[in-house]
Parts: sequence; structure tokens; C-alpha cells
Amino acid sequence: MGKNYVIGIDYGTDSVRTIIADASTGNEVSSSIFYYPRWGDKKYCDPSLQQYRQHPSDYIEGLEHTIKDCLSASSKDVIENIKGISVDTTGSTPVAVNRQGVPLALLPELKDNPNAMFILWKDHTSIREAEEINFHANQSNINYLQYVGGVYSSEWYWAKLLHILRADEKIRSSCYTFVEHCDWIPFLLTGQPDINQLKRSRCAAGHKALWSEDFNGFPPDEFFSAIDPLLSGYSSRLPEQTYTSDIPAGKISAEWAERLGLNKDVIIGVGGFDAHMGAVGGQIEPYHLSKVMGTSTCDILVVPSKDLKGKLIKGICGQVDGSVIPGMTGLEAGQSAFGDYYAWFKNLLLWPSKIFSTDKTIPESLIPELSKRAALLAPDDNEIISTDWINGRRTPDADQTLKATISGLDLGSDPVKIFRSIVESTCFGAKAITDCFESQGIPIKGLIGLGGVAAKSPFIMQMLSDVINLPIRIHKSEQTCALGAAMFAATAAGIFNTVEEAMDIMGQGFTVSYYPDKQNNHIYNQKYKHYEALGKIKQADKEKQIPGSLLQ
Repeated sequence: MGKNYVIGIDYGTDSVRTIIADASTGNEVSSSIFYYPRWGDKKYCDPSLQQYRQHPSDYIEGLEHTIKDCLSASSKDVIENIKGISVDTTGSTPVAVNRQGVPLALLPELKDNPNAMFILWKDHTSIREAEEINFHANQSNINYLQYVGGVYSSEWYWAKLLHILRADEKIRSSCYTFVEHCDWIPFLLTGQPDINQLKRSRCAAGHKALWSEDFNGFPPDEFFSAIDPLLSGYSSRLPEQTYTSDIPAGKISAEWAERLGLNKDVIIGVGGFDAHMGAVGGQIEPYHLSKVMGTSTCDILVVPSKDLKGKLIKGICGQVDGSVIPGMTGLEAGQSAFGDYYAWFKNLLLWPSKIFSTDKTIPESLIPELSKRAALLAPDDNEIISTDWINGRRTPDADQTLKATISGLDLGSDPVKIFRSIVESTCFGAKAITDCFESQGIPIKGLIGLGGVAAKSPFIMQMLSDVINLPIRIHKSEQTCALGAAMFAATAAGIFNTVEEAMDIMGQGFTVSYYPDKQNNHIYNQKYKHYEALGKIKQADKEKQIPGSLLQ
């Protein structure tokens, strides 16, 4: 009997990464990466407006290129025994589609309209709409925000839909429904002719779109139409049922099987978000916080549902039964900027060299060199205190209107000290998340580090361990999200009965662990108090600038 193989596809912010994995070991047979060309050219984005859009053609081209690239590096035996494909994506990254499920940007008349494209997770053009949803929800007889931490974010589904409908009449007249990226790719691969046949991911629907079994699905149409009549009808087009990612979305369509060179019996799994599948790829355990660290962070915790006993956790990005592992409640938190903060500082420093220098090696070496020199500074040898809200705050208590600060500068402040302060701020932001859980009776036993920052920066990881005062294990796989998707593909295809079985067999283990330095932790605890105080000042300044509500 031959081996079974599966394909895991991870759609990130800048690229899509695909692996073929041996389901009996989890070992990668082949891998491929595709950088989105339109996104790379900075098309359809405007940072000054916090607008970040991605064209569906980038996703389709990346899907086809990476799978074919992986297949070309694999044997005939591997190709013939591929059993399943699963996909993870960033989120909330929805798109307006017509009744047939075609993203509006794929229609000739809307191909260059940013409002017809996928609205990337980091797009914050809908801050006002999120404010209105929160205001209205707080007046409602039913607390529809109780499972998303009590605050609806501008990064999420309904706020983005309302903003697009308000902003663009052409979208209003053509949009049938809004679909998450992680739901649309399986719909595409299965070749369904009607968007109403799409199986919506519980992960996406529960964490970003207010779905709950307690509400018998999504909040009713009258809840949304009372916010704005433009939302009328959209809730009623959504199904009551959602699906965990161990469930098949269907079989690959004949068209896509032929297009990719796969057999027609390949199972396509229900999609999910990158951090949730990445947590599975990183072998998450109950009460161990899985922290996917890249441009932002997404923090995932799984808790046996019986342990929660009806407890609602405030300030986080949702608690959803089965959003990570069926049978457990998935709790999501995160930071809106992590690596993005470092990248911003790098670009700030590099501006003169981009204008005047032809040395192209500087950008690649700058952050490692800053990290090396910053690591030589003692924790108490820097009076600069920063906050990490350069792209708003995700957790605790989502607020995308907040801005970052760097305080305590003087003429002796150099780039190394400023960089160290920025790194400290991202670690303090991570501590605010663990404090949010622990203050509400959810213990954190340790951290699991995933993603590029976790793998590449011992300096940042040791500081994070010192600040939070918990051990951190770094997962071995460089593609934990794609590996997690492969585990779900193997489960959806029936190779394993449960996701836990897939993790046990396909998990790659850990490479290194970091343990907190008690002396450094004491110093950071004092600095954290200054971080908290600075944050309170910033929050108070915001409230003075915006009296009452944005609704006024």
C-alpha cells in the first residue's frame, strides 16, 4: 500500500506558500513560494488612507504556480497519491462577489477598482463603520459582541462590507454577498456554480463575522439594517451552519484537476485562518499560547470547552468552539503590528540610502545589525519607552484609531536605543495579551513561537520570554501554517480521524526553548509600568480629541 500525500497552502500578506507533505511523517516532499506581483508593485494600496487591497488574480496565479511547482519537484508516485488540499489565509480578508461567487475585480468593468478586490486584514478604512457597529450593538437587547471580546474591529467582515457599500455605488449594485479569502479558495477549487453552495468556515465566521450557535447563526437582518439600510439582506443570505476545518468542502473540480495535473478524487478541505491552522502545525496544547509572529501577531489559545463553564473573555478577538481544534474552544488575540513596526523603523532609517546610495545590501543587513547591537545594551540602560500601536491595537480591546509613541528621547538617543525600545514595546504588547487572559482566570503555561520573527531573532525571543516571564518553545517547521493546512487536509481526506491524530503523526517538534531571566524580568516589570502609564496618557489624549463618539 502506497503512502498518502497532502497539499497545504498558506496565503500570507506578501506571498503564498505551498507544500506537499507525507501524511505518514509530516515531512515536506516539496515546497514553493510565490510573491504577489500586483501587491509587490504596491498597486491598489494607499498607506496614508490605511487602504490595503489585493487583487484576486494574485491569489489565483499564486495557487496555480506553487502547486505546479511543487508537483514538478515530486515523483509520479507522490502526485498519484495526493489525497487532499487545504488552505489557510490571512483574515479578515473578505471580497465582494456576485451570485456565481466571482470576485467583482474579476469582472472586466471592475478589474482595476480597489473596492472590488480582497480587503486585506490590515486595511483600516472602516474605522468609522466599526465604531457604529459597536455603538449599535451596545444598545441592542442581545449582546452580539459577547463572543468577540466585546469590541468589533475595523479589521473585520461587517465593518469592511459596510464601508465598501457606502463608498462605491458600482459595488452596491453588483455585490450579492461578502466572502472571506479562506472560504473563496476552496469554493474556487471545487468549482461550485452558486455562492450559496459555499461551506463557510467556522473559524472565519465565528471570530470575524459574529456567527454563533447561540444566535442560531449570524445576527438577524434587522440588527444590521438598523445600523445602515445598505446592509439589508446580507445577513439573510448567510447560512445558519458553519463548518470546522476538518470537514471536506468537496472534491476538486474536473477543470482544476486538469489545470493542476491532479487526480479527480482529491478532497478540498474547509478553509481557515493562517494563525489557527498555524497553531495546529505548531502542535498547540491546551493553555499554551501559540504566537504567530510576522508583520503582526495572531495569538491562539485552545481550552477544553468544559473548562470555560460559560465564561466570556473580554478584550480578545473571539472565542469560538471548534475554530482551531474541534471539541475545544479557540481563543484569539493579537497585535496589529509586530514585524511591521521593525520594518517601519528600517524604512525610516533607509530613506537617505534609497535616494542617494546604490548599495543594495544595506536593507537586508540593517535589522540584524540593529538587533546585534541592541542585545549588548542592558535592559536598564535605556530610558526610551515606546508603545506598539503603530497600526492600531488589536488586543486587548481593539482600537485601530490608536497611534504609537516613542518617548524619552534626548540628544543621546541613537538608532540602536530607539530600536531596542521599539522591540521592548512589542514585547510589552505581548504581555498585555497574556495579562488579559490571566486576569480573567485563563492561565497561560507557556508560549509556542511560530513564524519568521520567532525563527530568526533569538534577541527578540529572549526578551519576550524575560518580559512575559514564561518559557517559549520555537517550532521546528519553517512553514507551520502550511503544515497545519496539510494536517487539516489529511483529516478532511479521511487519512486521520481527528486533527489531534494528524498533529501527533505529522508534527515536526521544536528546535530551541527560551527561559526567562528573573533579574531581567524584574527590570522589565518596572518598565512595563511606564509603558502602561504612557498608554493611558495616549488613550486620554484620543478621548479629548474625539469627544463623545465618532457618530457625533
